[in-house]
Amino acid sequence: MNGIAASIGAVPLVAGVSAVFAVAALAASLFAVWRTRAMVNAAEDRMKAVGRSVEATLRNWRETLDSLSAQVRDLPQQGFPAVTSSPPKSGLNMNKRSQVLRMHRKGDAPEQISTALQVPLQEVDLLLKVQRIVLRNL
Repeated sequence: MNGIAASIGAVPLVAGVSAVFAVAALAASLFAVWRTRAMVNAAEDRMKAVGRSVEATLRNWRETLDSLSAQVRDLPQQGFPAVTSSPPKSGLNMNKRSQVLRMHRKGDAPEQISTALQVPLQEVDLLLKVQRIVLRNL
C-alpha cells in the first residue's frame, strides 16, 4: 500500500507545481501587456508633441504666406516710378581712341592722357594693352 499512497500524494504535488507555473505565466503575460500599453502611451504622447510642433510651424508659414500675398496684392496700387531708359554710355569713341594712341606715341604718360581727354585711367590702360597685343601679333 505504500506505493499507492505515494502515487496519490504525487498528483497533488504535480497539480500544485503546475498551478504555480500557470500563475507565473499569467503574471508575466499581465506584465508584458502593462509594459506594452505604457510604451504605446509614451509613443502617442511623443506623436502629439511632434504634431503640435508641426502645427505651429504650419501656422507660422501660413501667416508668412498671407503677409507676402497681401504685399503682392498691394504692389499694383503702389505704382512704380517711371523708368527712363537712356542708351548705355559707350566707351571710347574712335576719335578719343585715336587721340589716346597719338598722345601715347608722343610719350605722354597714361595719367596725363586720362586727365587731358577726361577718360578713366583704366580705359586708357586697357586701350594701350590691346594696342600692344595687336602690334605683337602683326
